[in-house]
Amino acid sequence: MTGNDRNPKLNTFAKPVLGFVAYSGTGKTTLLTQLIPILKNKGLKLALIKHSHHHFEIDHKGKDSYRLREAGADQMVIASKKRIAWIAELDDDNDEPSLVEALSALRLDDIDVVLVEGFKGESFDKIELHRRELNKPYMYVEDDDVMAVAVDEQPSDSVASTEFLDINDIDAIASYVLDYCQKFNG
Repeated sequence: MTGNDRNPKLNTFAKPVLGFVAYSGTGKTTLLTQLIPILKNKGLKLALIKHSHHHFEIDHKGKDSYRLREAGADQMVIASKKRIAWIAELDDDNDEPSLVEALSALRLDDIDVVLVEGFKGESFDKIELHRRELNKPYMYVEDDDVMAVAVDEQPSDSVASTEFLDINDIDAIASYVLDYCQKFNG
């Protein structure tokens, strides 16, 4: 059963969605910046959705886009020949956008797979990243959506149905993602 089977809102999503989840400081972004070029070289077109608990800016003070948004635009699209960005202001009373809401912003014709950094509380297929030195509990024990765990040291009490990958073997993780995409499209 894939996460798309467990999350009814992802049932109709036409592309594979695979998350990378971990506690802060484990190296999610670092791993993804190493993984993305390998997957691109294998011919995959990919999108990435990153969850953030922090206030962030994608346009900067002094730039026209920042000035227009600060003037009161609730939504704004910045478009050029090379790039497009959508910015929406959310009320403080709103819940954080869900993964499904974030996925709805993607142009599906232009991608083969969606990689997700974070959204660990939502139900969809995930790879957990775990480093023993951080002394954090494993997520896969409580989260049935974790399909594989990339570790620096395999636990002695691991669940037999969970696949373990070497967190330092980016090629093996890339192969896992490619296999995942083939099974989805299979």
